[in-house]
Amino acid sequence: MSERESYPHGVPCWVDLLVNEPERATAFYKELFGWEFLGPGPMPDGGGYHVAQVNGCDVAGVGSAPPRPDGAPAVPAAWNTYVAVDSADATAERARAAGGMVIAGPFDAPPAGRAAILQATDGSVIGIWEARDRTGAQRVNEPSAWAMSVLQTTDPGAATTFYSEVFGWEAWSPPGAGDGFGRFTLFRLPGYVGGEPQQPVPRDVIAAMVGTDEPPAPGIHAVWGVDFWIDSAQRAVATAPSAGGSVIAEPHVVPPFRRVVLADPCGALFSVSELQLDLLGAR
Repeated sequence: MSERESYPHGVPCWVDLLVNEPERATAFYKELFGWEFLGPGPMPDGGGYHVAQVNGCDVAGVGSAPPRPDGAPAVPAAWNTYVAVDSADATAERARAAGGMVIAGPFDAPPAGRAAILQATDGSVIGIWEARDRTGAQRVNEPSAWAMSVLQTTDPGAATTFYSEVFGWEAWSPPGAGDGFGRFTLFRLPGYVGGEPQQPVPRDVIAAMVGTDEPPAPGIHAVWGVDFWIDSAQRAVATAPSAGGSVIAEPHVVPPFRRVVLADPCGALFSVSELQLDLLGAR
């Protein structure tokens, strides 16, 4: 278990889901993870924002999708990842200088903080968060909490360059990364100490990337996915359909985890991972 009171610049700090039917989503995640929700609080573009909690600590957000201009196609439901920054405005400028785009903001979300949404040169979209009253997830790396965000991209070279220039991330391929994992890379932030002491990768790892020749979805060349820990992968398989979601990929071993890919009732994909202590001890 990891408790977090703050996040240094460049470290992913929060995940949220913006959907047209937040009530359906909150009911689903309450059933799957046992989350309790605060709110809804107001959002800058209208609608409400719910903060999910585990044992009284913030772990994720679920809010109303921003309104779309008349005639604009609906944006598929997806989990969003936010990176802690010292200044949302300065980081947005760095993103532009690195060839990326600022597709929303920077904007205030009082009193919680200031945010912007960036698009990297590989097409991936990621948020940035300048904390004020809310620093980010207060519990991570435990059942029912967020553990890692993973970038799936058709252009890992462009992604590596962009995220290095904007956040200072360094790409690292662990030994054996090509053995059944495709083009698997870990992003590290030199000097950062996170994760758990017993984890099988360095503690400065803050995200992961998988290079792929197949786009994650039609017309989408890169997407950030989120992974949550869970106490039982098999229970997730049974609970998700009964709560209105679906199982996209049955339980499979990704050492040291047993992982399942799920979709919620709004269509947002995510994965859940059960830590296998016997596999952890063997590494």
